[in-house]
Amino acid sequence: MVRISNNLVGILNFITFLLSIPILAGGVWLSRQGTSECERFLDRPLIALGVFLMIVSLAGLIGACCRVSWLLWVYLLVMFLLILLLFCFTIFAFVVTNKGAGEKVSGKGYKEYRLGDYSDWLRKRVESEKNWKKIRSCLVDSKVCKSLIDDNGITPRDEFYNRHLSSIQSGCCKPSTDCNFTYVTPTNWTKTPTTSTNPDCNAWENDQNILCYNCQSCKAGLLDNIKSDWKKVAVLNVIFLVFLIIVYSIGCCAFRNNRHDNSWKRYP
Repeated sequence: MVRISNNLVGILNFITFLLSIPILAGGVWLSRQGTSECERFLDRPLIALGVFLMIVSLAGLIGACCRVSWLLWVYLLVMFLLILLLFCFTIFAFVVTNKGAGEKVSGKGYKEYRLGDYSDWLRKRVESEKNWKKIRSCLVDSKVCKSLIDDNGITPRDEFYNRHLSSIQSGCCKPSTDCNFTYVTPTNWTKTPTTSTNPDCNAWENDQNILCYNCQSCKAGLLDNIKSDWKKVAVLNVIFLVFLIIVYSIGCCAFRNNRHDNSWKRYP
């Protein structure tokens, strides 16, 4: 019964090793098959994650099953640092996603988004011209706005106004309501004279590659999407943290078992 901890660590790390293989293969596939910068965006992180999981799981597997104490010590050290890093990131994720929300528009099914409502840290990331140029290119490539246009290209105004648009669609694919532009199609609006001080009114263009991709509302819509995703990731991180702490505790028991075995071998 005392050696159950070693077996559990071995089993868990064997499963992790098997999981690392498709992750690594997916990263290599993306690096070779991706035709654009956006498609290759995740290749390096996936390859790094796959290699990391593979090395750490091998260290834990060999250390627990073959009673190699120094390998198990390295494994526990990496696990401790991972738990600490994940804990800090989870707290940070909750803090930076605490601010910001879409504003309901009277008579509309969608919400509108303001850049100033979101965390300063997140805003600085998207307001960087270098970063936004890459993000904008990815948004255009994703054809997120073309999905608003139906087969015949004609959507009645009232039907469009009642749509529940995503934050990115609302921020990037149409002008702000306070611009008072005349609706033609979801991505085609007639500019009319306006007294609005909203800079997005001048940034709007009917060109499908421009639309409101240069608008503050587009950046705000993206931040709202990131905020939602980060909150989901933070919740998953809490669950993963509990799992890691349990595995770490079992690993500590296995390490004590190894030291106990080594002491008996040294002093028969």
